[in-house]
Amino acid sequence: LVETLKARGIEVALLTGDPSRSATLVADELGITDVRNGLSPEDKLAIVREWQQKGDTVLMVGDGINDVPVLAGADVSLAVNEATDLAKTNADTLLTNGRLEVIADALSVSHKTRNVIRQNIGWALLYNLIALPLAAAGLVPPWAAAIGMSFSSLLVVLNALRLTRRPPALTAES
Repeated sequence: LVETLKARGIEVALLTGDPSRSATLVADELGITDVRNGLSPEDKLAIVREWQQKGDTVLMVGDGINDVPVLAGADVSLAVNEATDLAKTNADTLLTNGRLEVIADALSVSHKTRNVIRQNIGWALLYNLIALPLAAAGLVPPWAAAIGMSFSSLLVVLNALRLTRRPPALTAES
């Protein structure tokens, strides 16, 4: 997951309340360079707020009671299935399968969805900018305008249906 996120230009940080060197060892193994340990929940939240003020969108993954303020304050938050009940209720979503790599899959799907939405809006605007004035001017008979509008709607729906094709990483086994 860390490699995939970094390859996409997404910064990864490890914020922990653990004061020991364990976090640094784990981060080194995972390739995470921004490691901050011995943090209080308030410290973590202050760091997240600082990132947000710089314009960053923050995804927080947490599991403990000490993560609750940051889970609530992040732009998007995810608690793992083994998290405390308080962490689960303050997170935006819950990862039930324990596989963090699905976060990268979710990012891919969200980018594809945004692209399809933009395509659909673009098509609908283009169609309406051309068809409506022609129909209003009486240059297109009403039956043809109705067929055109139906075709436009069908095109938008078919384009959106492309999103239902799941890549292998998002199959039921995930």
